[in-house]
Amino acid sequence: MKKYLLLTLLLTFHSLANEGLSKEYAVGWELWYPYQYHNNQQKLVGLDFDIFNAIIKESNLNVKFTEIPWKRHLQYIKTGKMDMAMGSSHSPEREETAYFSLPYRFEKVNLFVKKGMADKIKLKTLSNLSDSDYMIGVEGGYFYGEEYQQLITTKAFYTHINDVIDLEQNVALLLKGHIDGFLVDPVTMKTFAEKYSLQGEFEVHPLKIYQDNIHIMLSRKSCTPETLNTINKAINKLNKSGVIARIINRWTATNK
Repeated sequence: MKKYLLLTLLLTFHSLANEGLSKEYAVGWELWYPYQYHNNQQKLVGLDFDIFNAIIKESNLNVKFTEIPWKRHLQYIKTGKMDMAMGSSHSPEREETAYFSLPYRFEKVNLFVKKGMADKIKLKTLSNLSDSDYMIGVEGGYFYGEEYQQLITTKAFYTHINDVIDLEQNVALLLKGHIDGFLVDPVTMKTFAEKYSLQGEFEVHPLKIYQDNIHIMLSRKSCTPETLNTINKAINKLNKSGVIARIINRWTATNK
């Protein structure tokens, strides 16, 4: 009887150990230059894709990519319909339904305005927006820091925020004079300006918005702490070997 019990336990442990290797994890992505997009050959490329694929390869995991809007992606992470999300900022609210890997890159968000307007838009703190006549554009579902998260719950601040789907909409609204600026990370802004020949049209306002680490987010409903640990080990190894640093340098230096 003991032999049979031991055999059963060994088979169970073997099955659990190989669960991560056999499972195909659903990973969402959304068009976001230069982090996630299709190139001219319709291949999924970008800064986040290159780093994520290196991590997944090192982790020996199987994944399947699905294009999905970020807001819906976040909801599916909560329910377990999607397993992972790359390019994710940590927040206490998200921590309730998701695991977060070790950080694999750093992100900064700035307020971009029309060229020559940075000195004329008088905002010293984000909260000053509540008592101003300015309108600022943001992209729905994105995290802009804890201060922003607190302020957006107040009507005085929310009435000065224009929520759109993507950066292209914000750029169009700013150029038409419908908003006074928009929030976006500088790498994305530089790549967008180069793509659409808009260099010199915008500048960074000195107002401090947000900067923090970026992680892989895993659904607590569909992923295990063991899978998180496997991914963290891969991130540590790729950081020590310099692989992640070289990928980041390649994309931020050339903005392909």
